[in-house]
Amino acid sequence: MKYLIKGLNCSICKNDLIKHKSQIKGLSKIYSSSDDLVLETSDGLNSSEILKEIIDHLKHIGHNHNIEIYDEYTIYLKGLTCANCAQKIESETKKLFGVKDANFDFSTEKFNISMVAGTSRNNVFNSVDDVVRRLEPGVEVLETLDEVKKKKSLGILQYKDQLIKFLVVFLGLIINTKLDINNTLKFSVYIILYLIVGFDVLKSAFKNILNGEVFDEQFLMSIASIGAIVVGEYPEAVAVMLFYEIGEMFEDIALERSRDSISAALTLKPDYANLLVGEEVVSVDPKEVEIGDIIFIRPGEKVPLDGIVLSGSGLVDTSAITGESVPVYLEEGQKIISGSVNKDSLLKVKVESTYDNTTIAKIIDLVENANARKAPIEKFITKFAKVYTPIVVLLAVLLTTIPPIFGILEFKDALFRACTFLVISCPCALVISVPLSMFAGIGSASKYGIFVKGGNYLEALSELSDVVFDKTGTITKGVFEVTEINPTGNLSKNELLRLAAIGEQNSTHPIARAIVSNAHNLDINEETVEFTEIAGKGVSYKLKNQLILVGNKKLLIDNNIDVTSESKVIGVKVYVAKDSEYLGEIVVSDKLKDNIKEDLRNLESEGIRLTMLSGDTEDNVTEVAKEVGIKNYYGGLLPTDKVNKLEEMLKTSKEKVAFVGDGVNDAPVLAMADVGIAMGSIGSDYAIEASDVVLMTDEISKISQGIKISKGTKKIIYQNIIFALGVKFIILILGALGIATMWAAVFADVGVTVIAVINSMRALKIRA
Repeated sequence: MKYLIKGLNCSICKNDLIKHKSQIKGLSKIYSSSDDLVLETSDGLNSSEILKEIIDHLKHIGHNHNIEIYDEYTIYLKGLTCANCAQKIESETKKLFGVKDANFDFSTEKFNISMVAGTSRNNVFNSVDDVVRRLEPGVEVLETLDEVKKKKSLGILQYKDQLIKFLVVFLGLIINTKLDINNTLKFSVYIILYLIVGFDVLKSAFKNILNGEVFDEQFLMSIASIGAIVVGEYPEAVAVMLFYEIGEMFEDIALERSRDSISAALTLKPDYANLLVGEEVVSVDPKEVEIGDIIFIRPGEKVPLDGIVLSGSGLVDTSAITGESVPVYLEEGQKIISGSVNKDSLLKVKVESTYDNTTIAKIIDLVENANARKAPIEKFITKFAKVYTPIVVLLAVLLTTIPPIFGILEFKDALFRACTFLVISCPCALVISVPLSMFAGIGSASKYGIFVKGGNYLEALSELSDVVFDKTGTITKGVFEVTEINPTGNLSKNELLRLAAIGEQNSTHPIARAIVSNAHNLDINEETVEFTEIAGKGVSYKLKNQLILVGNKKLLIDNNIDVTSESKVIGVKVYVAKDSEYLGEIVVSDKLKDNIKEDLRNLESEGIRLTMLSGDTEDNVTEVAKEVGIKNYYGGLLPTDKVNKLEEMLKTSKEKVAFVGDGVNDAPVLAMADVGIAMGSIGSDYAIEASDVVLMTDEISKISQGIKISKGTKKIIYQNIIFALGVKFIILILGALGIATMWAAVFADVGVTVIAVINSMRALKIRA
């Protein structure tokens, strides 16, 4: 079940819930949606039970909030392309018993309904179906996404009856205009043609008036065309209705193709898995496969689940997940991620996660729920649309009445000019194109392996003034390697490494594992006695009655051994001594990521200030910061210290602050930042869940790409806004002066919408 939490406007409590999701019974998923929180439960808890769990959990913070919980119900309105119609359906749905809020998303056809907990979903579905049948009979109300996918669009073929009707009316209009016949007969033909093309619009407008819905597109178009008939402009009345209907058809086609383009770009979900059952291989739903099961992936097939390759090797296309066009070569023992495509050989894979926890399932969830987090510009357009139409209609009324009263215009001319206002007054171009552009931008980012959790975060990427980095796994690779071995005297490098590895072979610390791994060809299985681990310092053991010390400088100083370091390499220094003799040092380094300096300079070229916060030692952090050119840096920080530093930056920054990290300890700061950016390929589940943007590779360059996509998307949105309002404003002025005809007004309505929708799709092809 999905629930919406309202009234929790405290960022501390929100971040705490996101961070400690696993501590709350029954809570499987949680994310922000505007000012609210969306929760998903896994074990059938009802709303009151989950609310109690949340309130009990937040008691440790000591805050008291008046929290309300609503059932979040999503259905699909297939074929809804009219912005005014969508607003009417939303308005009528909000009046239903138990419904708190309703919102239709043009880009995904989702109709999100917030209901009072306990309200019957079945009753709401049936009631919405009745509302839609009454207001938009051609729209289908569907309950699942699978049903939507089955309803394949036929493109322009589904409009063949309309095309025939349009052709008949167009030819009739031309012939009737040219023929020299009796005026009464000519008038009758015009009326017949008008009714043929406009009857459905007139009927819909009449029904809506009876239902109390006046300011909709059908009503306004009906009044405008009837007004043209009243003033004797019969050909124009027919032509306006004809081209309005043609424009509506092309608007529908453009929007459907836009949705199909977005869906195609984000179609990652595997349809089946080849599961080994006994000695047979059967095709099953990926959701039926369990951890530990064996699956086979044939050449050309999508990888359905995350796992480890047991046998087989070959190239795997990961571009849909990581955005990298070069295939990856995988062999036995390596990890394979769901959503990628096996290119050239049969692979036998042991499954490591259930479908709900796979990489691909998480990505699909991010994309499907992205539009729940609307950008500020989307919210503004929604509010603007609600006042725009009434204002233009009011201007039309004033234009009809005031000029004739003062003798400026005759009533006939004033009415005709007012009709152009009515045609222009629908805000479809803005209401449809803005969210469509934002969703297309999210789709574009996903093709580069950048998964943005909402339009608000995509917009925020273009407004960054500061980017804050963790060090290990973010600036550096997070993979430790032995980079120097510096023995003293006549001791060989191999012997120094061997003595260190003997002491470190039982440790799970990354530094110890790097040393042992480097000594894999040396004999480190000698029998030792009196092995002791000294917390925070290292280890000691006896080998052939000699005391061996392996650890940091403090361990040797405590044993009165002088330490001299020759290395200038950035890294952790592990010192080795025998009895009271210093034997040398081993330097273990976490290497910088490839091209990291160039990637950071690209961010700085965008006017962004860079800062590094790390739990590593001050010395190591200082060395790394100098190496990569980051001027602001802080080392030796605990997770709480990182939070405090980030809070200071949020207060003093010019605009938005992003934090980039990958570890469990980064989750609090990722959740607190204006934009939390997690490394998806190496990051922890906690970091990915707390973040707002997920980079499916560990490349910092993806941030610059995301910023370019964000700026490109905003540019397209502003183009649509300026173009739509500009054209409408110009036609309004020309219409008021009697220069523009209603044909121009029709273009300002449906023509502008079609162009804006097509322009929105450019966001899907932004090159980063």
